[in-house]
Amino acid sequence: MEYSLPEYPCTLDMWDELARETRPIMVYGMGNGADKLFCRLERYGVVVREVFASDGFVRGHSFRGYKVKSFSEIKAEYDDFVILVSFGTRHPEVLDMLSEIDRAYDMYVPDMPVAGEDEYFDRDFYNTHYEEITAAYDALSDERSKNVFSLILRYKISGRMEYLEKSYDSISDVYSLISPTSPRTAIDGGAYNGDTLREMREHLPTLTRAIAVEPDRRTYKRLARYVENVDDFDICACNAALWSEVCEGAFSSSANRNSTVSATASYESRVDSVPMVTVDSLADERIDYIKYDVEGAEREALEGSLVTVKRYSPALRIAIYHRSRDIFSIINYMKSKSDGYEFYVRRTRCTPAWEIDLLMIPRGDKKL
Repeated sequence: MEYSLPEYPCTLDMWDELARETRPIMVYGMGNGADKLFCRLERYGVVVREVFASDGFVRGHSFRGYKVKSFSEIKAEYDDFVILVSFGTRHPEVLDMLSEIDRAYDMYVPDMPVAGEDEYFDRDFYNTHYEEITAAYDALSDERSKNVFSLILRYKISGRMEYLEKSYDSISDVYSLISPTSPRTAIDGGAYNGDTLREMREHLPTLTRAIAVEPDRRTYKRLARYVENVDDFDICACNAALWSEVCEGAFSSSANRNSTVSATASYESRVDSVPMVTVDSLADERIDYIKYDVEGAEREALEGSLVTVKRYSPALRIAIYHRSRDIFSIINYMKSKSDGYEFYVRRTRCTPAWEIDLLMIPRGDKKL
């Protein structure tokens, strides 16, 4: 089934629906995601009745003054209720469980921005940026990309998991767009502990060399250990962050999705000083493929890549999910800055709408 963009102007979103809800509202999960969700709900005057966790995970916990109950307890105490999922997952067994719950109950999976927490993709945001969203949609090169793009936006506005479950592809499908370019050299921006290097090597057998960039010091140590044990592939590991210029910056070192990077330190959280580098400064030879998953600094990292992109026309894989506007603003920015590329949007299975990538593939006459 083909999906178009959500109706414009959008007059109703998930948060409006919850503000009108008369049934008990239950939050599924605890932690940072649940904290952010509670803060958002308070803006709409939405009252949470209970907090619960999966059966087997309740050990007398409390959260925000609520006694955390098991899902079985909730089902035994209430005949009808609304579930708000406050956590993210990539685990297939957990995703299958959530899909089963979604079929049996009225469930929302709120779209919570990973970075740029002041911007939520609600109806007002959609209406305000509709022209930019339409421009990004029109820039996409195949129907699958347009379908995925539309499904993700429908999810963001509605909070319904069904749209997420219709919008994902396998990791092999993602790499099938990149592999025809036969890349030999790569830059891995946000290399984490080496997991994406392993992934690259599996799906891109033509690769012979990679520069792996990771700013988090603890994670970098694990990356370095991985690199030390690789003797059949040339890897240069770099403890730095990709940015728009070469300088010294600040990085909130949490080794998870809450990590952020900026050119200035924050006085609100403990940060580490980290070297900021550009792709252009690293590209001392031809670069064929660049991956950007840099926790909300993708736009700045791309600004520091434009010379390399123009010179070598590498295939690009860019995360466009950390900030609410990334899904359209990065597409439009790169469309304005680069020629000779096809634009594709793909995502792999997870919840909420993480792992969304813009794939920029050089057109046939510019492939390697």
